[in-house]
Amino acid sequence: MKRDIFRKIIALTACVTVLAQPLLLSSCKNKNKNAEKPADYGSFGSDIAREIAKKYPDRRPYSTGESQTGAYIEEKIKELGYQPEVQSFNGSDGGSSNNYIVRIEGTGFYCAKDDGTFELEHRVAIIGTHYDAALLPEFVEEESYDEDEDYDDEDYEDEDDEYEEEETSEIKYVFDGISDNASGTACILTALMAYRDYKNVGYDVWFVFFGAGTDDFSGAKAFYTSLSPEERDSIDVMYDVDSLYAGDKVYASAGFKSIVSGKKYELRRKLYQAYDVCFANTLFTNYGFDLYYNESGIKTDIDEDGLSDIFKEMPNTTSDFSVFDDKMIPIVYFESYEYNFTALSQMKETKNLSLQDFGGNVRRTPSDCSYFLDSVLVEEDYDRNGDGEIDCTGDRLQIRINCVAFIIIESLLKGSDKGMTPSEYEAYRVEQTKQTYTSESYLV
Repeated sequence: MKRDIFRKIIALTACVTVLAQPLLLSSCKNKNKNAEKPADYGSFGSDIAREIAKKYPDRRPYSTGESQTGAYIEEKIKELGYQPEVQSFNGSDGGSSNNYIVRIEGTGFYCAKDDGTFELEHRVAIIGTHYDAALLPEFVEEESYDEDEDYDDEDYEDEDDEYEEEETSEIKYVFDGISDNASGTACILTALMAYRDYKNVGYDVWFVFFGAGTDDFSGAKAFYTSLSPEERDSIDVMYDVDSLYAGDKVYASAGFKSIVSGKKYELRRKLYQAYDVCFANTLFTNYGFDLYYNESGIKTDIDEDGLSDIFKEMPNTTSDFSVFDDKMIPIVYFESYEYNFTALSQMKETKNLSLQDFGGNVRRTPSDCSYFLDSVLVEEDYDRNGDGEIDCTGDRLQIRINCVAFIIIESLLKGSDKGMTPSEYEAYRVEQTKQTYTSESYLV
């Protein structure tokens, strides 16, 4: 109890100190001073998402296509100047897959000890997503895969090459997982690109691309299992991105464990910080992007303990985050969905009348198809601020990938609940010295 109270006092003091001294930021960004628009990453991410979907439409767990996608991700990581760690694991059926990991060390945080002193600790923020894609079993017969088909780069030398009209006129859907989860994969690569401009961030940041996510989150489980007890204890938050494209809105959610009595604020604080980042920046002004949260308030027994819980600020879907949520690690889950319904049974990804062939659900159905979704969701570029110049893309995929990547990276600057960055700690020490000097002078 004494330690908790002391930590709260320290955190409050640090906040006051930082606010009073704007030059002492929790983290410094080495950014282009001429860049005024946040999340202005261009088509880097959306190009990657469409390339993955087009080159490797068959990305089932442990398949050749999934392996090729992993190699593609590894190459993109190297192009960004990082050397990824490749972590191999086996699935329940003996298949092999890989996680791709980039670990970037931060400055650490000065955390209070029981004796009143401070010790520099390295706290971790994980930014993850799965890169595989698979149809639900009931749709496999409808959309069969060709095991012998080889997806070579030579087939896609021209980036502007479109699907032949005669090929698509007879078949409405050709599943390629553009939303689930080429979009999430591209978003994390975009975040990794953007992160190069950020310096002196307190967190150690681990970017993780999970294999076999559609096989009961096998990649995420293998990754967590590989961590030492000390590494697990160092994790402050896990950000997970899944299926950004097809849903009506982009939501951020906390985990299901956040309904545990007495844990709500602790496990949802990082979620609230993500909202703060979105609202404090001009994402809506520049892109028409807003970040929503599930506010349905439906009463249902979420954790199956026989008691009704309030279904709010948590998702109706699961993804890789569940591995970390189960361990009581705070998570922030980004997805596109539609939660504006009065019953759980009604909830789905979209109310768009053009996307109702599978009851308004897209992920893991044949309608998760790039050429089909692009034909429905991509609009013309337009003049958002009315100055007579085209300044905003009508590409929903690009906007969502860029804005979510921006929100995640900027959320890291909110710092750790467990300590102060070196700059905050130095400001705290200076303030304490001033207070001690003033008190002693007064006594004299």
